[in-house]
Amino acid sequence: MRLLLISNSTNEGEGYLEYPMPYIKSFLQEKPLNCAFIPYAGVSINFDDYTARVRERFESIGHKVTSVHEVENPSELLKSADVILVGGGNTWQLLKMTQDNGLLNVVRDEVVKGKPYIGWSAGSNMTCPTIRTTNDMPIIEPDSFDAFNLIPFQINPHYLDANPDGHAGETREARIEEFIEVNREIYVLGLREGTMLQIEGAKMALLGVRSARLFHYNLSPKEYKEGSDLSFLLEK
Repeated sequence: MRLLLISNSTNEGEGYLEYPMPYIKSFLQEKPLNCAFIPYAGVSINFDDYTARVRERFESIGHKVTSVHEVENPSELLKSADVILVGGGNTWQLLKMTQDNGLLNVVRDEVVKGKPYIGWSAGSNMTCPTIRTTNDMPIIEPDSFDAFNLIPFQINPHYLDANPDGHAGETREARIEEFIEVNREIYVLGLREGTMLQIEGAKMALLGVRSARLFHYNLSPKEYKEGSDLSFLLEK
């Protein structure tokens, strides 16, 4: 499989998908490709506007984008496309609409066969076995928490090390520790903003400008620097 899993779409002070675009360009290479986009995570932006934003960015590096909401048969679009893109937003709505439109297994089958997948934020969450390590509010109830299950570990995008000043609630680390207390066999990777994972078959590397933090039950959290080989997390 080939996946590029991005923590966030936009760094502070930058344009949409600006910081990951060099990585995306390298991942897709120079040949013009047809990309199928799933915009279902968009809640405060309508799908037409969301698609236009993504289309503009990918056209700037020579690739065409068509959204599943623009066609009568989304499954056929995903099967015929060269690349699958899944955008960020609300993971719960993304999963629910993917289920409702019968696309969960279609995406999984296409990516397992080798079709490149690029996701950011919620789109990265969806490659995990479940969406149970998303940060998003459950604004809608999916049929189950089961996601694309393309990787055997969980991602927590937008990972933060501390709470804002004056906030006495749980830290992100405390919430993940609750998860691994109940799910003791599962690794959780805290993927900080400005970072991403590139998966090429059995190899996985951490890219970007920050480190990532790895959690597992009964082990101390461990930091991995940019460029780290995290292939061991793909072993089942």
